[in-house]
This record gives sequence, structure tokens and C-alpha cells, in this order.
Amino acid sequence: MAEKKEQKKKDITAYKQGRQCPKCYSRMADHADRYACGKCGYTEFKQKKQ
Repeated sequence: MAEKKEQKKKDITAYKQGRQCPKCYSRMADHADRYACGKCGYTEFKQKKQ
């Protein structure tokens, strides 16, 4: 049973990788040109490489 808890914890921590919203601290979606928060609507645009 302890093995299942450890595996579940690893799965959760692997999913939580990514950018965090500075307003509401939820996980932000990674789009091609921006990061967007679905909870509060905060958006950060990615810089284009020139």
C-alpha cells in the first residue's frame, strides 16, 4: 500500500511542473505564444527570438 502512495505522489509532482500564476497561484496553461491562467485570466506573452 505504501508503494501506491509513493507512486501517486510522484505522479502529482510530475504534473505540477510548469509556470505558476502570480495572482492566484494556480497552474498556467502553456500556449505557443503565451502563458494563460484559466482561473483569473492573467496572461503573459512569450518573447520572440530574433
